[in-house]
Amino acid sequence: MHDRINVTLLGSKFMGRAHSNAWSKVARFFPDRPAPAMRAVAARDAAAVASFARTWGWGQGTTDWRAAVEDETVDLVDVATPNHVHAEQAIAALEAGKHVVCEKPLAGTLADAEAMAAAAEGAQGRTFVWYSYRRVPAVALAHRLVASGALGRVYHVRAAYLQDWAGPEAPLVWRFQGDIAGSGAHGDLGAHIIDAVRFVTGEEITGVEGAIEHTFIEERALAEGAGGEIAGAGAGTTGAKGKSTVDDAVLFLARLSGGGLASFESTRLATGYHNANRFEIHGEKGALRFDFERMNELGFYDKEAEPAVQGWTTIDVTRGGDGHPYAEAWWPDSHGLGYEHTFINQAADILAVLGGGAPQVPLPDFADALRTQRVLHAAVESARHRTPISLNEGRPR
Repeated sequence: MHDRINVTLLGSKFMGRAHSNAWSKVARFFPDRPAPAMRAVAARDAAAVASFARTWGWGQGTTDWRAAVEDETVDLVDVATPNHVHAEQAIAALEAGKHVVCEKPLAGTLADAEAMAAAAEGAQGRTFVWYSYRRVPAVALAHRLVASGALGRVYHVRAAYLQDWAGPEAPLVWRFQGDIAGSGAHGDLGAHIIDAVRFVTGEEITGVEGAIEHTFIEERALAEGAGGEIAGAGAGTTGAKGKSTVDDAVLFLARLSGGGLASFESTRLATGYHNANRFEIHGEKGALRFDFERMNELGFYDKEAEPAVQGWTTIDVTRGGDGHPYAEAWWPDSHGLGYEHTFINQAADILAVLGGGAPQVPLPDFADALRTQRVLHAAVESARHRTPISLNEGRPR
């Protein structure tokens, strides 16, 4: 077993911070797996990346991402850059013989995602994707409950990811630019709920029956410099305006491989919801519900309980000693986890796999994330062609 994994990070904004925190903390809470060594971080601005490296504990900051990737001492490359460069950077890392973990969605376009998955097939290194909500203890427990047969046959799934930060006052940061992001709320938020439904149910989405794609705010103020990733980060504006070329909201209906039906909604204009990543799953024997705004709770309905006591049970998913995933590494019962712990939990599982062990629950690789990317693409095709899309064919039927 390797006792150390040398890591290089590409990107130093929102996700760069989340990933840096994970790599710096993981060995303290999961000491039974290889420890990460934070070798270098690469980003475009020399002064900013040098400051970022000092703040977060990276060995050096550099503007030459290719040199950082090709460094012979590096084992794992972490891609936390905007979507349009995922393919170029991840494929270069795979060709250099590295393991690669990439932010979600896998890429900005289906073609790029397919190229990444193809490159991974024959590569020496392992691949992973930061679908970190799988590492929320409640979501991991939901996955285990469904796999155990607790719900029986799945009839209905309702999934939504609702945020409200992208109103008219939000400037034209890269997340509103289609040539960089690929899509808007759909790829940013919809990717998470598609992955969550696939992960928790253990079923694939076989077709999109109908979809709506809509942009409410077509022009936004231009951000000064590179701007922020999220409007709430306080990006300044120039006074001029530019065109937003992504969706603000996407809704679609789908069929599951087990015969069930699913609905999905992604929006960054759901006033009153800051980060409501939620799903409900209804089966013949029971049901589950989850909302990230109450991330330490999982709702469970046992239809096979005695009728006198049937009802929704709220499970406090913080009891590691009782088998709640990941909780045993953290705090005493009911001392809840937060957003940052999802990344630390995933870093721990990645390190376990690279050390020859197993993750607590399945990790998505590039091939897995490509399936989610195909659903993202199918929903947009369905909306634009106003027709059902079969995932077996990948085109309008």
